[in-house]
Amino acid sequence: MKQQSWRIVVYMISIAVLFNVFYSYMLREAGPTAEISYSRFRAELAANNLKKVSFKGTGVRGEFLRKIKVVETVQGKEVAREVSAFTTTMPAVADPALLGELASRNVDISAVSQGSSGLVTFLISMLPWVLILGVWWYVSRKIGKQMGTGGMFGNFAKSGAKLYGVGEKVDVTFDDVAGMENSKLELKEVVDYLKEPGQFRQIGGKVPKGILLVGPPGTGKTLLARAVAGEAGVNFFTISASQFIEMFVGVGASRVRDLFANAKKNAPSIIFIDEIDAVGRSRGTGLGGGHDEREQTLNQLLSEMDGFDRHEEVIVLAATNRPDVLDPALLRPGRFDRHVVIERPDWRDREKILKVHARKITMAEGIDFIAVAKGTPGMTGADLENLVNEAAILASREKAPAVAMVHFEQAKDKLLMGGERKMVISEKEKRLTAYHESGHALLARLLPGTDPIHKVTIIPHGMALGVTQQLPEDDRYYYPRSYLENRICVTLGGRAAERLVFGEASTGAQNDLKVVTDLAEKMVCQWGMSEKIGPVAFTRGEEHPFLGRKLAEEKGFSEEMAWKIDQEITAIIRNSEKLADRLLSENRALLDALAAALQEEETLDGARVEEIVRSV
Repeated sequence: MKQQSWRIVVYMISIAVLFNVFYSYMLREAGPTAEISYSRFRAELAANNLKKVSFKGTGVRGEFLRKIKVVETVQGKEVAREVSAFTTTMPAVADPALLGELASRNVDISAVSQGSSGLVTFLISMLPWVLILGVWWYVSRKIGKQMGTGGMFGNFAKSGAKLYGVGEKVDVTFDDVAGMENSKLELKEVVDYLKEPGQFRQIGGKVPKGILLVGPPGTGKTLLARAVAGEAGVNFFTISASQFIEMFVGVGASRVRDLFANAKKNAPSIIFIDEIDAVGRSRGTGLGGGHDEREQTLNQLLSEMDGFDRHEEVIVLAATNRPDVLDPALLRPGRFDRHVVIERPDWRDREKILKVHARKITMAEGIDFIAVAKGTPGMTGADLENLVNEAAILASREKAPAVAMVHFEQAKDKLLMGGERKMVISEKEKRLTAYHESGHALLARLLPGTDPIHKVTIIPHGMALGVTQQLPEDDRYYYPRSYLENRICVTLGGRAAERLVFGEASTGAQNDLKVVTDLAEKMVCQWGMSEKIGPVAFTRGEEHPFLGRKLAEEKGFSEEMAWKIDQEITAIIRNSEKLADRLLSENRALLDALAAALQEEETLDGARVEEIVRSV
């Protein structure tokens, strides 16, 4: 908006300059001009000092052949100056000999019509207003396009929703959405209802009025809504919830009314509201201004959804990754009746998603999509699309004819571990990093039930100087306490190896300590894995339902209980640290062998780690 304001100022200044230039050109005289008496005019004529004259009624304008001096009174003082042009007024008594004398002295004579002069004067006087109105209209159109309202003279109450008509079939169907079979099954009922509503009416059932798509970012909520539009073949209105909110109070509610009015007029139709939490947050938290406007918009949305007729063929789809902040009135039956949860895909669905995104990419023979899918745990559809694109970029950079498996491996490492950094590291720090990563890798190999080692490297990736990457054999949906404790032990292995070999710990374990602290806190406060605390859940901060991080500090328990929680968290970490120290001390030869191999080869895969461990 600040950049737009600067543009408006530049436009106004430019037009003002152009107008001044034009006005000066239209009215400019040939040099300095002075008002002289008629007798002086006749005297200059007699002296053959007139070049040209122009008659307009009783007024005369002209130019001299040579400049003359005139005396004028300025602020009570007489000032002499030289002029090359003049104006004068004809006397009331006619001077019939004037024209003949002018002609005899070869003076250029012209006359200006009074009628045309008035028209020109009027047009010139109107020019500034025309320019100002033109600039206003142009700027309003620009702002209106940004706001989706059609300009300042447009209707702010228009919703700005994009409409895909029946003839404008969306180019996405359920076939283009890999995986998510349960979600597609629930949404297929909506498609069937819109295609044949009579079948539902005959039985007496009714389709849900609103369907809420809930899931982590990037799992395909918007893609699934587009697929519903492509399958149903009905009018499809799509809008982001943030488009309802405006600085003017009441505009958001008006846009909601306009959206639903258009949807009812074009029924059967689907309304898709993306990121509905922008207007659907719980009411009662606003302190004025935009918050009140948001609550008015939400109230209107609730009213519109509750005002549907029994068999009105308008269905509302909405997407969010923050279901915990939505207003309860929005989620009650009769509004958003059905909640479709879209989870992160398992490796089988990831395989299908990879194949969908690989359709438009030139692939080499022998691409093992199953191996790629199993090696990308936790990735969403958007992450996998990015993975395929990164592999294509790497292949293009190498001028390869097609994307090969090696490009997928490089792209996967880049996304999971961060991009490889070229930097000079001293031999001392290289050795320390090698022992740090060897501590992680050795404990991951020795402890039962841990995820297999995929790769260990001391080449800097992302923000880390070294990385130990573990990948699960299959997707996990629950984690036993033994697995979590071993995971903490593996994470502390780098710090334990540093203390064992170098006698002290370094700053390289900063992120490791943060990871184990967060994990131990969840074990005690959320998962009831502490014998002293018991099966009780405590909230030490508002948790995001999908991202799993704290958003606001809050505490609903006593200081004594807080002290016990801190003690239990520390105890879990201390016990894992002691186990790490003991295992590394007992297997010092393996630790040295891994560290030596890392210093020499810099990167070890899982098979190479296993080979080193078996050979010692």
